[in-house]
Amino acid sequence: MSLHQYAYFALFSRHTSAADMTSQLGITPDEVTIRGSRITEPAMVPVDHAWMVVCRDPGLRVDEQISRILDRLQPHTDRISDVTRLLASTGGGSVLNVVRYFNDTDQAQPGAADAPDLFGWHLDRKVLDFLSATGAELGVDEYDMTEDEDAR
Repeated sequence: MSLHQYAYFALFSRHTSAADMTSQLGITPDEVTIRGSRITEPAMVPVDHAWMVVCRDPGLRVDEQISRILDRLQPHTDRISDVTRLLASTGGGSVLNVVRYFNDTDQAQPGAADAPDLFGWHLDRKVLDFLSATGAELGVDEYDMTEDEDAR
């Protein structure tokens, strides 16, 4: 079964822009979203601004991707915690999110037969302590990309 996955840590807010979050943290994000930036119709508005540090490195288990993210963020735990508290006071916050696509044949990697087993992962004490200190939630999104038999 093919698997494509990535992880990211995000700060999000309806009121505070990603640029303001960057200014408060002093850390440049890998990706940002801007509320209202993907308007396709009057009713479609991204819910939040988001500031994200992402690991999309292929061939790593989720815990290895998370470790790479935390290696960058842990020296800034206190500032992240302060910003998260400010964002939470107006409905925002922080999240460590894992996104996994199973049977994603569009993302199949050459040499996949030699690839390491990516299906098992865990959160160690270092990760749990960071989530607790920053008030972050954990989100896991998993999608089965198997083509629907009726669609053929």
